[in-house]
Amino acid sequence: MTPPVLLDISRALTPNHPNWPGDADFTVTPGLRIAGGDSVNTGVLSTSTHTGTHVDAPWHYDDAGARLEDVPLDAWVGGCAVLDVRGRAVGGLLPAAVLDALPTSLPPRLLLHTGQPAHWTAFPRDFVALSPALVREAARRGVRLIGTDAPSVDPLESKTLDAHAACRDTGTFILEGLNLSAVPEGHYTLVCLPLPLHGADGAPARAILLPPGRVD
Repeated sequence: MTPPVLLDISRALTPNHPNWPGDADFTVTPGLRIAGGDSVNTGVLSTSTHTGTHVDAPWHYDDAGARLEDVPLDAWVGGCAVLDVRGRAVGGLLPAAVLDALPTSLPPRLLLHTGQPAHWTAFPRDFVALSPALVREAARRGVRLIGTDAPSVDPLESKTLDAHAACRDTGTFILEGLNLSAVPEGHYTLVCLPLPLHGADGAPARAILLPPGRVD
């Protein structure tokens, strides 16, 4: 029997990958080159800590919050549910009502498919964000990590970052910029491994889903 496939839910970091307006561009410039007489090929990577699929450490939105190395790795790995919430935003925000049909106890990780495409040719300035009420209700049901295919849990122009604040207040970790375009609703095991950047406010991550029953 063919084993279940792994679902890669990370955004490919292609040349000129669009980043948050005003944030550092993603670039990989040539380093050493065999064609130039070097023994190996290398590249020089420059980017924001919030490029593509990435995690937010609490320090990103709370000066007293934990930096990335202080977030336990198991926060990013374990049981999760993927929820299709396309077309359910109210005023650009997902309300707590998107959880109404779900059990009162949810897996520790909840990933929200808002409808973002697999690839961004330009930064998606008009995206669906999360209401603070949704974050709080998810936390009340046991969610400790909330993920989205949008570039942020808050709207682009937000200065108060209300959804981030709700995550701070409830101890909910944040995973943004997922690629959920080909993922059916359901239960999975999330494996999300951010780069181990010491002292950082976040990091790009490789995220995959294991179908139910697959542990190897």
